[in-house]
Amino acid sequence: MTIPAFKKHQYEFTAHIRDPDANKLPEGVEDRRMGIYRDLLYNNVEGFIASGFPVLREIYDDDNWHSMIRDFFARHQSQSPYFLEISQEFIDYLQNERQAQPGDPAGMIELAHYEWVELALHVSDENISMENIDANGDLLNARPVFSPLAWPLVYQFPVHTMGPDNLPEEAPEQPTYLVVYRNRNDKVNFLEINPVTARLINLLQENESYKGIDAIEHISREMNHPDPGVVKQGGLAALEELQQYGILLGTEK
Repeated sequence: MTIPAFKKHQYEFTAHIRDPDANKLPEGVEDRRMGIYRDLLYNNVEGFIASGFPVLREIYDDDNWHSMIRDFFARHQSQSPYFLEISQEFIDYLQNERQAQPGDPAGMIELAHYEWVELALHVSDENISMENIDANGDLLNARPVFSPLAWPLVYQFPVHTMGPDNLPEEAPEQPTYLVVYRNRNDKVNFLEINPVTARLINLLQENESYKGIDAIEHISREMNHPDPGVVKQGGLAALEELQQYGILLGTEK
C-alpha cells in the first residue's frame, strides 16, 4: 500500500526527532527550525526521567546518562500516551531492551525500580477507604487489612541506601525487604522489615481466609520453633508496627 505523502512526511519528521543521527532531516524543513523540536521533545523526556530517578541520575556522568536516555528516546515504543507514565516506560526499557554497559553499577535496575515505586505511589489516585474496616480490631483474631498504598518489596541490593558514595559491587548475602507506602499526609516513606515480617505479610495477602494468628502459626510451623509463644509475641509486635505506620489499616469488620 502506498503511504500518503503527508503521512510519509510525518514519519520522517518524527523519526528524525527520535534519532537525528540515524534519520536525515525531512526534505524542505530548515535545520534551525527542526532543532527546536529536537531539543524540546528530548529535553522534556530527559528532564522528567531525571526528576523521577534522581539517585540514578546522580550516579551517571553526563555522557553516559544522555547516551542511555537518547537510546530510550530513539528505540523504545511507548505503550502509554500519558506523560506521568514515562517512568514506567523507562523501567520497561531498562528491564527488557537496554543492553548492560560496562559503567553500569551493580543493582542498577533494582535501584531504578525502587525509585519508580516511590513515584508511582506518589502519583497514585488510589484512595484509602475505612469502610468495613475496624481501626481498633484484634489483629490476631480477625483478618488484618493492608493499605492499597503499601507495597511490600524484596531486592537483592540495599536500594534504599544506594547512591554515588555507596555502590556495592555485588549483592549482599541477605536480600533487602522493604514496604514502601504513602501515609495519610500523602508522603511516601519506606519501612525496612526482616524476612519473618515479610513472610507474615506474604501469607496474609495470599490467604484470604487467614486471621493474624493463622499466619503467625503458619510461620511457627515453618520455622519449627521450640517456643510458639515467642513467635506469637513477635508476630503481634510486627502487626502492631505495621499498623502504626499505616501499612495495616485495621481488621475486617
